[in-house]
Parts: sequence; structure tokens; C-alpha cells
Amino acid sequence: MAKRMTLMLIVLLSFLASIGFVKYRQIQAAIAQSTSFQPPPEAVTTTVAGRELWNSSLGAIGTVEAVQGVTVSADLPGVVERIAFDSGDRVERGDMLVRLDTRQEEAQLAAAAARRELARLNLERIGGLLEKGVTSRAEYDAAVAERDQAEAIVGEIHAIIGRKTIRAPFSGMLGIRAVDLGQYLTSGQPIVPLQSLDPIYVNFDVPQQDLRQVPVGATASVSADGVPEAAPAGRITAIDSIVDSSTRNIRVQAAFANPGLALRPGMFVRVGVVQDVGTPVIPIPASAIRYAPYGDSVFIVEEMEAPGGGSYRGVRQQFVRLGSARGDLTAILAGIEPGDEVVTSGVFKLRNGAAVEVNNEIQPGDDPSPQPEES
Repeated sequence: MAKRMTLMLIVLLSFLASIGFVKYRQIQAAIAQSTSFQPPPEAVTTTVAGRELWNSSLGAIGTVEAVQGVTVSADLPGVVERIAFDSGDRVERGDMLVRLDTRQEEAQLAAAAARRELARLNLERIGGLLEKGVTSRAEYDAAVAERDQAEAIVGEIHAIIGRKTIRAPFSGMLGIRAVDLGQYLTSGQPIVPLQSLDPIYVNFDVPQQDLRQVPVGATASVSADGVPEAAPAGRITAIDSIVDSSTRNIRVQAAFANPGLALRPGMFVRVGVVQDVGTPVIPIPASAIRYAPYGDSVFIVEEMEAPGGGSYRGVRQQFVRLGSARGDLTAILAGIEPGDEVVTSGVFKLRNGAAVEVNNEIQPGDDPSPQPEES
């Protein structure tokens, strides 16, 4: 009985060992097959990197402000007698805008002129008596003072009448009027906005570390949504003397010619400051860049050695440092060299060492100044 049990045990162990050996060989074969397996190459497009000189530029958001801009207001209280302008008119310096009722002041002026004439005649009489020795020098001096006082009162009333005629302090364009004929105006009440629109200022803020890129005299450009034509190139005219302690930005002012009056005070505009010295960069389509929190990268096509021998065309992931963008292109400042073949589309499906098949029949956009296409 014991011999039979021993024999059965030996047979069972031999059976299990043979099955284990077969499975071991199958696993080894599967491992070898998976090691030598190469996935099919991914279809991509590529471009050969080349170096170019780009003028470095600084972009900012600005606000349009008039070189001169005021809200014309009443200097003295009074009733509006005449309105000599329409809303939106172009006026020259000194043009009359509004005249207030001055009938009371004109009556006072007539009375003051009469007193002035009386004081003049009185002075002449006392002067004649002084020459004959009939009157004293003190009476003559009092007559002179009375004459001068009468002259001053006449001048004061003339000034009041003049101040009730409101004139344009400078040439420019009027806004919408805020008064009506016959309306009583208090001192300081607004009448109409007046803005000088050509030339015009654009104020914008730049970070303190970029201050060197915006020297006084540098060329600037401006554009805005809804403006049919960009304003002619302008110049940086002034830089603020202090840096904002809360944002660490500094205010910069540029002046632009505005012949068509397309730019109006208060408008939101985009400002670009172009540097005269070009920076060497390698421009590539923006679709070639894989953006990631740990760093931006591109894929470079190279000949690679296959695990089982031979070679294939694969990609190597390369981290890069980005510069400014122009339309469809982005500048690469470091990471790749001229002559590198860079993948321009299909980067989202690639990994380091992946095999690729290049098909450049259809290329992604690489226009530095793209325009919208009609559908």
C-alpha cells in the first residue's frame, strides 16, 4: 500500500513539474515577444528649425487720454442768454460757447462809468485850483484817489461781464452740452466737455523689471477693437517718477498722431513697444509646443536604435524656453538648435522614444500675421 502511494505521489509531482515547465516556457516566450514588440509609428508633421532675428517687443494694455481735456463750467452764476455751439462741434481757442445774462452788470457799468467821468472832471477842477493856490495838496490827492477808485470799479464790472461770456480755453472737440437756453447756472456748473484729440496720449503700465525696454523716445504702436485703422506709430514721451508700491508697475505715457480722431479719451487699447535691436530666436508653430506645469517641451525627430537591433525614426522630448509670440509662431530662446527637425502636429499622442512617420502634405499655420478667414 505504501509503495502504491509513493508511486502515485511521484507521478503527480512529475505531472505538475511538466505543466509548470510548459507554462514557464510560454511566459518566457510572451515576455520576449512583448520586449521585441514595436507599436506602429505615429503620423506627424515636422519643420526644420531655423534662426531668425526678431525685434523684441513689449505688450501692454493702455487707456487713451487727451493731451488737454476739461469740462467747461460756469465761472459765475447767471441765466443762459445764448448758446453758440452744438454738441460735437470743433472749436478754436477763444471761441464763445455760452453767454450769460449781463443786463444787471451793464447797468452797473453805466453807473460806474458816470462816476468815473465825474471823478475825472472833479480832479481837473481841483488841479486848476491847486495851481492857483486856492486848494490844498491833500484835497488834490483825495481827488486822484477817487478817480482811480472809479476806474477800478469800471474795470471790475468789465471783468465780471467778460467772465459771464464762457469761451473755449483751447482748440478741440466738444462733447454733449449739459445746459439749455434760459437755464440758471450756479458757479462751477458743467456746461460741456472739451477735449484736444490730435495728438493724443496713451497711458499704460509696465512691470518694473521691463522698464529698460521702454526708454523715452522708443517707438510704440497702438490698436483697438472697433477702430478701423491703427493710429500712426507714436513715441514714448514720459515715464512716471514713482513705481506703484502695490503692483510694482510704473506708468508710461506715449503720444500718437490722431488725424482721423479714431482714438477717443477713455478707450481701451493694446500698446506695443518695439525695440530697435533684434533678438536671435528660433520660431516654430505654436502647435509644436507641449505646455506643462513642470516645463514646456517639443519633440525632435532623430534616428534611434531599436531594442532588437537596427534603427528607426523616433522622437526625443526636449524642454525649451519660450519667448514672445507672433501670430501662429512662438519664439524659442533655448533648448533647440538650427537644423533640428521639430514635430509640429500630433505632439499630444507622442512620448519619449516613440516611432513616427513624417507626412508634411498638410502643415499647421505658421503665419506671423494671420487674418481671419471667411466661413
